[in-house]
Amino acid sequence: MRRVHRGLSAILLASLCAFATGSVAQEASPPTFASHLAQAISPLEVNPDGLSGAGALILSQAVAASRYVLIGESHHTREIPAFTTQVCRLMAPAGLTAMAIETGPEAARVVDAAMRSQDREARIADFVRGHPDGVAFFNARDEVRTAGDCAVAAGPKFQLWGLDQEFLGSSGHLLQEMLAAKPGPGARAALTGLAEQDRKMTAAALASGSPFDFFLLSAKQDDLDQAAAAVARDGGARVRYLFGLLTETRAIYQASKARQGDPNGRRARLMKRTLAAHLADKPGARVLLKFGAYHVYKSINPLDQRDLGAYVAERADGEGVTALHIMVAGAKGSEGGYAGVGRPLSVKAFDMKDDKDPDWRKDVALARAADAAPGSWMLVDLRALRAKGLKSAPPEWRELALGYDIAILAPTFTATSVLGVDPPRAP
Repeated sequence: MRRVHRGLSAILLASLCAFATGSVAQEASPPTFASHLAQAISPLEVNPDGLSGAGALILSQAVAASRYVLIGESHHTREIPAFTTQVCRLMAPAGLTAMAIETGPEAARVVDAAMRSQDREARIADFVRGHPDGVAFFNARDEVRTAGDCAVAAGPKFQLWGLDQEFLGSSGHLLQEMLAAKPGPGARAALTGLAEQDRKMTAAALASGSPFDFFLLSAKQDDLDQAAAAVARDGGARVRYLFGLLTETRAIYQASKARQGDPNGRRARLMKRTLAAHLADKPGARVLLKFGAYHVYKSINPLDQRDLGAYVAERADGEGVTALHIMVAGAKGSEGGYAGVGRPLSVKAFDMKDDKDPDWRKDVALARAADAAPGSWMLVDLRALRAKGLKSAPPEWRELALGYDIAILAPTFTATSVLGVDPPRAP
């Protein structure tokens, strides 16, 4: 009996060892990143009358819990403005103070003044004809429509806040506004001379299509320095402010053209200061921010900059509130691109499958459910990925998950069109 007992003990011990070895093997093979990703993806339907699908619930709950909602985009599409309208409608019931946009403060004032009008597209078109390239991005038909839709949803106190430098062709409008502010005789004489130069240079830029012919990039520094001295003497507060916008915009574009200094950093710091001033004026404001994707990273972005998104993330932490960072990208389709002064946008086709580099969009497309509707968007909850750890994540996913909270992939993008420019002539 003792041998039997020993034999049973040996068998039991061997079984325990085998069980323990199997447990260690299981512990040594944690779930893969692909399995975590599959669990973080939900379908999202984006329609003119609202959002639906499992992703809609995730998005609506995240938006409801946030004071700041940031959309990182590809420019010149029709789909992202339509999506932005739906985010406005999610935010509006709990209060939406403003939408901060990637255009200059004075250009934003122009769009803000037009956005509640029935003829808002015609008004923006007229402005653009008078001041080619005077507005960045919100000269696009779909962006103007979204501004109006957001104003309707948010109510009469809703505002557009332009945080960026003014655009390439803005100098004529800025000089016009300076003269309308009734400066003293010295400043008026200097500004009148600059305005005449601007008219000639704008005509040259329209003829050539080159933004380098605009006043902001071709005016002589001596002329600007003399005008600055006159403005300082008797320009008045409004004129000094506007002249400061003009010179800061010129400095950023010149540094970018020369590839010297730190134009991206200077631009980011300008946007942060402008946003801080708005928030100081409206404490507790609830804001939707819509900018190019690199600007909205909550971490250091791929240009190695701490841009606007990083500032908002830190500010929200300090205020004890939440900032929600949303990346919106497209799987394929077409996007618009700048094609020159007074020209319609160029239209470029793209397909993520043609990109040879690692791309998070490919992984999301591969994870798409076979029974998903053809027009369904895909929402990735990056917060869930961060919660499970990013050690096994590919580099592109780690960068994305540290920079954003939610990533959304649209199946198709369509290029928008701009207002106030003549369509291309038939050959």
